[in-house]
Amino acid sequence: MANSTPLLSRLNSSEPEAHPVLQKVTPTLDDAIEQCIGSFGLSQLIQAVLVSLAWIFDAQQTFINIFTDAHPSWHCTSANDTTCWSASTPCELPKHAWAWDQPTSASIISQWDLMCSSPLISGLPSSSFFAGCLAGGFLLATLADSSLGRKKMLLLACIIISVTGALTVASPNLWVYSALRFISGCGRATIGTSALVLSTEIVGKRWRGEVGILGFFCFTLGFLSLPAMAYLARGSSWWTLYLWTSAPAIVYCIAVHFLVHESPRWLFVRGHKDEAIQTLRSISLSNGKILLSSFSEVVVEEESWNAEIYSAMKILWEKKWAFRRLSMVMVVGFGVGMVYYGMPLALGNLDFNLYLSVTFNALSELPMALLTFFLIGRLNRRSGVLVFTIISGLCSVLCMVMDGSDQKEVQMGLELVSFFSACTGFSILLIYTLELFPTCVRNTALSMVRQALVLGGVISPMLVAAGRKHGSLSFGVFGVVIGGCGLFVMGLPETRGGPSCDTMEEEEKKGIVAFSGDHA
Repeated sequence: MANSTPLLSRLNSSEPEAHPVLQKVTPTLDDAIEQCIGSFGLSQLIQAVLVSLAWIFDAQQTFINIFTDAHPSWHCTSANDTTCWSASTPCELPKHAWAWDQPTSASIISQWDLMCSSPLISGLPSSSFFAGCLAGGFLLATLADSSLGRKKMLLLACIIISVTGALTVASPNLWVYSALRFISGCGRATIGTSALVLSTEIVGKRWRGEVGILGFFCFTLGFLSLPAMAYLARGSSWWTLYLWTSAPAIVYCIAVHFLVHESPRWLFVRGHKDEAIQTLRSISLSNGKILLSSFSEVVVEEESWNAEIYSAMKILWEKKWAFRRLSMVMVVGFGVGMVYYGMPLALGNLDFNLYLSVTFNALSELPMALLTFFLIGRLNRRSGVLVFTIISGLCSVLCMVMDGSDQKEVQMGLELVSFFSACTGFSILLIYTLELFPTCVRNTALSMVRQALVLGGVISPMLVAAGRKHGSLSFGVFGVVIGGCGLFVMGLPETRGGPSCDTMEEEEKKGIVAFSGDHA
């Protein structure tokens, strides 16, 4: 006959005669939830996959400017005009001497006559998008830890990017277009963080690394879908891509609303105990487990300080160990972000087919995701990030050195290795950040790291635009920045195999804060 004592009650019971072993060890919320729903079951897999699909739309909106804002090719209208044929740019030619190879509406550059504009103007839409990511991160990120939670934050972010993407097709000029890209960036800022945190907080610690990689697989699929859609839409208006990416995002928002559960960890920490228990019961039933109805003895320490919107940021600033960790991991994130977001935009500067080069870059993320998936359980976080950032930096600098040579295939290969290494460092860094901070501030900390990544993305379009006039200078800058920033990871503690904490006090008591002089 089954024991009638509720499972969570037994875990927190203090009766020595019934549980002589458990009285010596106080179980954590992490242990209690895993005991209830298991480390990894079918229901958790389905939810993790569904939540991770949001990364597809994240990738599409991040890199869509590669095609919509591309500099289109042109040709001379007269075969006898020697002046035209010797010109490398149409900026110094009369308008009647040349014409675009594709319809004017194929790119915003040709539609709004931006071919001869300054790098600041032509790179404005991309920079506006990443600036929006920065603003959205500061304005919205803490809501996932405070009032909205992971699910509602993910839903809100997806609604913003889908609606603004649909409205972008009606942009009458560059300024409205850039403004809409800014708003889209605000929404996109929290998609990856909310999806990553939500998907990993419903599984046991054994599977968090692998589940986190699901998001990177989906991000790769989103990135890979862009050159395919752009190729199919070649010759059509640039806004076709926005329609093709926005419509599925709207359908996805509906699915998230009805099918996705909120994180039970966040619900417990925020004091929503009844809703957390209901969520756990729903997951456990789907996994073939039966939970008893009484959870009255469950005691969870609620974070009383986290009452305001920006409380999480405040506590990260006040706690010395948290501030040091966050500062160092953000510096690393800045360097990785400059290469990760900037290098695909710089592909137009290489003497290589744009559709193929973007496809190769997107495909390089597949082996990255597979490599990380199978190695994340055995890979040290700190050394992994360090090695891949250094490799990326060296290859990026060599890519600049190869500029002007006849070996364009070698240059393209170096670019792919650099991007692959940056992608791998990016994925390990996000998993690393999840393990460095407890549940109560995890989404905020991860969002701040993503902010640093995006800050690199804000700067990179201007470097790319400048690189069009100065060879592959942007690749050299990318290499120096990511290599130098990657060294800061050496000041962080190793987290592989460690327990996952839920409160700041629990993190401090864990005994892995490695900085001398750190204290609460």
